[in-house]
Amino acid sequence: MPLFRYKALSSAGENLIGQMEASSSEEVIARLQEQGHLPIEAQRSDNLSEQGSLFSLFKKSEMSDAQVLQFTQQLATLLGAGQPLDKALGVLLELPESASAKKILERIRESVRGGGTLSNALEQQHGLFSRLMVNMVRAGEAGGGLQISLTRVAEYLERSREFRMKLVNALIYPCILMFMVVVAFFLLFTLVLPQFESLFEDFGAEVPWYTTALMWVSHVVRDWWWVPIPLLFIGGYWLQKQWQNPAWRLAVDQRILNSKLFGTLVARIDTARFARTLGTLVQSGVPLLNALNLSRPVLFNQVLGQSVDVASNEVKTGSGLAYALAKQKSFPRLAVQMIQVGEESGELDTMLLKVADTFDTEANHSISRLMAALLPVLTLLMTLMVFCIIIAVLLPIFNLTGAVV
Repeated sequence: MPLFRYKALSSAGENLIGQMEASSSEEVIARLQEQGHLPIEAQRSDNLSEQGSLFSLFKKSEMSDAQVLQFTQQLATLLGAGQPLDKALGVLLELPESASAKKILERIRESVRGGGTLSNALEQQHGLFSRLMVNMVRAGEAGGGLQISLTRVAEYLERSREFRMKLVNALIYPCILMFMVVVAFFLLFTLVLPQFESLFEDFGAEVPWYTTALMWVSHVVRDWWWVPIPLLFIGGYWLQKQWQNPAWRLAVDQRILNSKLFGTLVARIDTARFARTLGTLVQSGVPLLNALNLSRPVLFNQVLGQSVDVASNEVKTGSGLAYALAKQKSFPRLAVQMIQVGEESGELDTMLLKVADTFDTEANHSISRLMAALLPVLTLLMTLMVFCIIIAVLLPIFNLTGAVV
């Protein structure tokens, strides 16, 4: 089913903005009215518009990823211990420290107490819980295995969070190093070099051309240091507009995939995320076509996403998933071959999870190698720049000393 974005007013007058799966906008409006809300707007949202805003990547949520993971793990544990759903939600209601998280759990419990399903209660939380989670819970409810589905959701969320944390941790030190380099050179050009320039002028020292060029750079930095600030805002606005252009995104993503430096890494990361999402959904009993549609948004690279869209249409006509993906020639060959083995053996879900594990490992190794190469390069670059500055300053001093002697 397509995904719709909606705006509504609650009975308390609160603005509600969220997402809902439905066959039409009329169904969205009807369901909002059933929940006691006043619908304002309901528009269909395609996959590109979900990722259309670059700044939406940094949008703050009512519950963090860690809180969603904790909620899922704890609910699965309580249900596994034999607790009824209503009682389990009541226990969880006492655990959150943040008021916003407690408010969300209260809404979920009230919805379940009113006779609704857990999947519908999660879907009503204005897009806080992913479509993947909602549909896996719904499949578990239909098959009588809610606790098993929640456990699989928790495992999926935990693995995804672990990979993101590894990526962030790998980037922290290079980012700090680059920031320190920028600050150090800014101080050199604005505070240190002007002192030497005054010294050379006072003594009438003969200054070589490269020292003159360095002093000119110092003047530019001191006089025009504020210029990058508006340029950053202008560049951010331009990038935001371009980010919403599907043709531009597709062209950029194609260049990234073709890049020798980052192409393989991006393909491995996206393949791992797609395979883990698809495998988890299929394992939970979600039909393959629905699982493909739900897995599509996790692909950040639009070229790979477009390949999945075309492959989904191929699967509708009876083609195998591996054959459909192989025709697009976008996903790594090893992943396609492993999927084919899974289809032939009747264990597609298991093989998809193995694909995810394999490419997670390869992506981690690629990131480690990239960081191992990046740090020496940054250090060497900083050393060369400092060396050039020292030489440009010391040579006029040596000339001046020789002239005095």
